[in-house]
Amino acid sequence: MLNPKYKIVLASGSPRRKELLSGLGLNFEVRLMPGIDESYPNDLTGEEIALTISRKKAEAYRCSMGQDELIITADTIVYLDGQVMGKPNDEKDAIKMLQALRGKTHQVITGVTLLTTNLMHSFSTVSNVTFSNITDEEIEYYVRKFKPLDKAGSYGIQEWIGYIGVERIEGSYFNVMGLPVQRLYKELKQNNIIL
Repeated sequence: MLNPKYKIVLASGSPRRKELLSGLGLNFEVRLMPGIDESYPNDLTGEEIALTISRKKAEAYRCSMGQDELIITADTIVYLDGQVMGKPNDEKDAIKMLQALRGKTHQVITGVTLLTTNLMHSFSTVSNVTFSNITDEEIEYYVRKFKPLDKAGSYGIQEWIGYIGVERIEGSYFNVMGLPVQRLYKELKQNNIIL
């Protein structure tokens, strides 16, 4: 049923994104380019930040991509009270982030960019995630056992903390994992990338 017009390249080292894109039944390869600048202007907010970074990532691949390739880049941020919560520096930082998230609703925003030699198309998806009042002991256990240092906001919703701490999600669960695959599928179809 899926007939892509391009060789699909996922420009991400995230095992979650790889797993989620695989779920669409598309053949793709993973290609990594280290050292991409992920900075952004200070006056950007929420969706603008995720979109800007996903576009910067895509631009970094432009020089090395083939005529027949589609590059997919993504950037996921956790956004609480107007502040970006990136990947933690260490376990102490991870604990602090989770303490800030507990008992509140935050946004998980993913910016995605599709790049071919004649198309650059970006979109974003927002999910609202509400944490219960998890205890310090639960937070410390999660951080020690699961080591979420590679995750924005210091958590993976598909892990233990998601099972016990997430009270409610409004929007895409897969977006919270790192790639809004339903929206991605729709955008690939609308842009005639898959037929």
